[in-house]
Amino acid sequence: MKKISRVSVALCLLVAACGRAEKVESPPGLRTELTRTELLDKIKGGWAGQVIGCTFGGPTEFRYQGAMIQDYQTIPWDDSLVALRFEKSPGLYDDVYMDLTFVDVMAREGIDAPAESHARAFAHAGYPLWHANQAARYNILNGILPPASGHWLNTPHADDIDFQIEADFAGLMSPGMVNAGTEVCDRVGHIMNYGDGWYGGVYIAAMYSLAFVSGDIEYVVKEGLKVLPPESGFARCMRDVIACYRVDPNDWKRAWLAVERKWAQDVGCPDFVFHPGNIDARVNGAYVVIGLLYGHGDFGRTLQIATRCGQDSDCNPASAGGILGTMLGYDGIPAVWRDPVKPVEDKPFAYTTMSLNKVYETGFGQALEMIRKNGGTVDGDKVRLPFQAIKPVPLEVSFAGCYPVERKRLDIKLDTSAEINFEGTGYVLTGQPSKMDDANAAPYVFQVELVLDDRLPVVFGMPVDDLVRKLEISWAYLLRAGKHTIKLRILNPRPGEYIRVDDLITYSDKPVERTY
Repeated sequence: MKKISRVSVALCLLVAACGRAEKVESPPGLRTELTRTELLDKIKGGWAGQVIGCTFGGPTEFRYQGAMIQDYQTIPWDDSLVALRFEKSPGLYDDVYMDLTFVDVMAREGIDAPAESHARAFAHAGYPLWHANQAARYNILNGILPPASGHWLNTPHADDIDFQIEADFAGLMSPGMVNAGTEVCDRVGHIMNYGDGWYGGVYIAAMYSLAFVSGDIEYVVKEGLKVLPPESGFARCMRDVIACYRVDPNDWKRAWLAVERKWAQDVGCPDFVFHPGNIDARVNGAYVVIGLLYGHGDFGRTLQIATRCGQDSDCNPASAGGILGTMLGYDGIPAVWRDPVKPVEDKPFAYTTMSLNKVYETGFGQALEMIRKNGGTVDGDKVRLPFQAIKPVPLEVSFAGCYPVERKRLDIKLDTSAEINFEGTGYVLTGQPSKMDDANAAPYVFQVELVLDDRLPVVFGMPVDDLVRKLEISWAYLLRAGKHTIKLRILNPRPGEYIRVDDLITYSDKPVERTY
């Protein structure tokens, strides 16, 4: 590994602060016209690239937290891997079958299908979910619909990566039309995310859109940033990566270290606050951009780098592979990567009735419809794409003024009632119901009464069924500074069963000052 100096990292961040990467002129080769064959080829390349990246990075997912996968470690790839993992590890492709849920809704209700239709479809789907997706599922099933279902006051997972890994479809149905893709992202992405968590998906979709009209990966990365408010944390993080690339376009590890030093803290997701992992959209989005920029348009190198950055190392190469696959087109993806996908192209993904061949066809039809809707034309074999000057979305900030100060292990078995005290301006209480011994028992939902300080009691359900579980027991932010009391009481206790109260995470309205 090349030695990386503090001066080099500081130089990266200085270039970013100067904003030198913000203004990008359109290259003269920007395309506004494609044949139907070329358009379909690019759509196929985007979907296939996503599957390839997901397959390649799957075995390393979250095994490298805050660490690179070193150069000497081989990441396997051969002709049989896609078919093998498609059969043996269908959950690996959650990136794809989540996208397909939204594609299917639009196939049934049209490309303008409302947010509520998308929300109910994924909330009632049979696949397991995690993080922001599962939090949103619980919210929707309990009457909190989008956009409230993804707002940070209603989910500690608002800045998680979830929509970032599911926004591919929005860009693939909006070739060259970043604003059109953003409108789709607004309807779907706010189901589960807000702020930087939502921006991750908006940015990924923008890069997919631009990959249809430009063969310059650096242009796509920089131009796509115009869709985000420049003062947002997500945009600033991406600019730091671009700045490092300008300093040395061949040393991706320098950019990785700059991101790690400045952006690695996860403030929201209770799984990773005070823990080494990071599912934050900013950090993982940076790894996608590192892969794209330092991969220099080479498909295999792009996947290698995006994966070796670690953390969510199947989703990140899936996003990078999908964007580059769109740019190259299906036929332009090297055969060593593309051909292993062919044996599964007619097989439906788990929990869906849709295969790759089906989504190629459906996505192509939706893209043509989106082109016509936005003023483009389809004349025989010629598809003319409408020009759209990119409009930035409004500023959203999750967890503003929330600073983690402590994570305390409680280990309480809540079978009747408990009282918990803390000091700060916010908290998250983690835990789950115990698993019942009788696997054939009817699904049970603990009804829990919560009283915070002198507020009125609130009653909520804690389902035992993992599919509809509540990820955390409770949380609250923006409280008055000082001491607080949480009182919990199970209204329908069962002998021998309980709710595990695991950890108490507390927040302050000021960052913790450490002296060294």
